[in-house]
Amino acid sequence: MPGKVTVTYFHHSGFSVAAGSTLLIFDYWRGDSTWPLPAEAHLTQADFAPFKQAVVFISHDHADHFDEIVYSFDTFGIPVTYIVSHDFPKGKRGKRMKEGDEVTLEDGIRVTAYPSTDKGVSFLVTAGDLRIFHAGDLNLWHWREESELFEVLDAERRFEEAMEKLKNVRMDLCFFPLDPRMGGLFDAGANHFLWTVKPRVFIPMHWYGRSEVAADYARKSRTKYTEALALTAPREKVEITFGVNTLTVRTFQTPRYSEQKTESAPVQSANDPFKNSDPFMDSDLPVTLNEQP
Repeated sequence: MPGKVTVTYFHHSGFSVAAGSTLLIFDYWRGDSTWPLPAEAHLTQADFAPFKQAVVFISHDHADHFDEIVYSFDTFGIPVTYIVSHDFPKGKRGKRMKEGDEVTLEDGIRVTAYPSTDKGVSFLVTAGDLRIFHAGDLNLWHWREESELFEVLDAERRFEEAMEKLKNVRMDLCFFPLDPRMGGLFDAGANHFLWTVKPRVFIPMHWYGRSEVAADYARKSRTKYTEALALTAPREKVEITFGVNTLTVRTFQTPRYSEQKTESAPVQSANDPFKNSDPFMDSDLPVTLNEQP
């Protein structure tokens, strides 16, 4: 059976997906002082009004994937369920999920937790006949221009182990990191994911303000199996209708807010891997190894 979703991009890895009477919200973050989501583009009560329920997902506790404002969404007049990773330390609100866990919510929404190569988990949401995947910080974090060979090999091993668990999972829509901070071969994880999973629609995220990187990757990575879309401005929105053998994408004219970083601000103000001697600090850098003799 065909299915239809409306996808709205907010900031970094934050999206909403309208699926029937349910609003799904993934890793919503309003940014920081160096790279804010414009106030006019914030989620508000009006966004929740058309729906019977909302589900808010927090894949892990990195500052660029979690915003405490999400815990005010349950005052917006509809039931809100919070789905958080098993290791999420901020309070006790939400259904905690570790890899392999599955939970069924109202209206038949089913959530399965899959691996991450960093903190937390990735999420697969089944809504009707559609399967929606948000990778969180699942990626091949190789940082090969900064790392020792054994560190790169370990990152590749971790990613391949995660992909082994996803290779037979059907996905209609997915959001996956494309982080240019890694330098050369920054798209290796995304390429591997596309070749292995072949989702019907692929949307890059986590591109740290480099909208041209997301747009160029989407243009080059389309295949007969996968349509790639780049949503690069706050509140940019598409409606996607999935038929059995057809795919229809409808774009909307929406206000385009500036999402540029301030010129004086570094890409990652506190833990920039290219300005720190340790490229595996706790910021989307999952490899933790003992020092080698």
